[in-house]
Amino acid sequence: MTGAAAQETILRDVMDRWKSAVDAHEPEKVAALFTEDAIFQGLHPYSVGRQGVAEYYDSQPIGLAAEYEVMETRSLADDVLLGYLDVDFSFTDRPNIQVTLSVVLRQVAAEWYITHYQVTRLG
Repeated sequence: MTGAAAQETILRDVMDRWKSAVDAHEPEKVAALFTEDAIFQGLHPYSVGRQGVAEYYDSQPIGLAAEYEVMETRSLADDVLLGYLDVDFSFTDRPNIQVTLSVVLRQVAAEWYITHYQVTRLG
């Protein structure tokens, strides 16, 4: 993998598709961005695999929206990328939740997928 700009472009591509699916309340589209064996830790107990991701996002309220800022990226190998993000989840009926999000992306064939997702709530 090349430099930091290329790493951030890859991360943003995946996370923009994640944001779009989260904002549209499309849990199956969110889950399709993850590997079959992804470790997923949202704000509830963790799960492994796409089904757990889909169930998690299906349980989220309509109107949930995500805004993110990339804080750091690191190449861990030619086909593995670490991303660290600041994410603000907004709701239609309650205060926003600010979290930090660590993701590990893995390239499978020509496509990048989330293989690890770890949220930490701030405050």
